[in-house]
Amino acid sequence: MWKTTSLLILSLTVSSIPFNAVYANKSSKPATQVGIASYYGHRFHGRMTANGERFNKEELSAAHRSYPFGTLLRVTNLDNQKSTLVRINDRGPYIKGRIIDLSHRAARELSFVDEGITRVKLEVIELGSDDT
Repeated sequence: MWKTTSLLILSLTVSSIPFNAVYANKSSKPATQVGIASYYGHRFHGRMTANGERFNKEELSAAHRSYPFGTLLRVTNLDNQKSTLVRINDRGPYIKGRIIDLSHRAARELSFVDEGITRVKLEVIELGSDDT
């Protein structure tokens, strides 16, 4: 009887851990990120993004490796303190050391088109609901 009760308590405790971890991740706001941003080249205009939309270089959109699609971020250029809001609709960037790829319009608003890359701070305004 003791073994059965102990196993039941142990299995209930262990089985609740993944649920609690997933629930906490969904309900808590991710930390602010700081790193290097780049922007999509003109050749990507009109191509499909990872969420199935056509990329439009004139929209305020971005690619991030892990934020859910639809997440709204404030991106601040740490060199000049300019900021803009973008919506995550793609995955990437796939270059080591970069944390976000921005649309051409977002890069213009942050004033780093000539440089190609810049240091940015990402702040979640609203977490998207689509994890795919």
